[in-house]
Amino acid sequence: QVQLVESGGGLVQAGGSLRLSCAASGRTVSNYAMAWFRQTPGKDREFVAAINRSGGIRSYAESVKGRFTISKDNSKNTVSLQMNSLKPEDTAVYYCASSIYGLASTGSAVYDYWGQGTQVTVSS
Repeated sequence: QVQLVESGGGLVQAGGSLRLSCAASGRTVSNYAMAWFRQTPGKDREFVAAINRSGGIRSYAESVKGRFTISKDNSKNTVSLQMNSLKPEDTAVYYCASSIYGLASTGSAVYDYWGQGTQVTVSS
């Protein structure tokens, strides 16, 4: 059974940083693309960042490009999201997801396993 468990969320002031981690079990992250999505109340889940199977290709939403970095640690079977220069509009529940493919897709339909989410709140 595949499980994804996020950690690292919390409350931070605008301009600050947080690092989210996603620990995978039942699936080897080096064999699949992984991604982060986020969701706020009343809105659809939106793509944040993705990394392909090999880790050599990354894709980012325009709103986070230059501020967020997605990475894999194959030795720990984890995926991380380093978030810098945080803004109040980054406030959301952040979800880790694992794809059925190796390509770093921005669409949620190709991700078959999801974590439970971790809350990130950025105060102004």
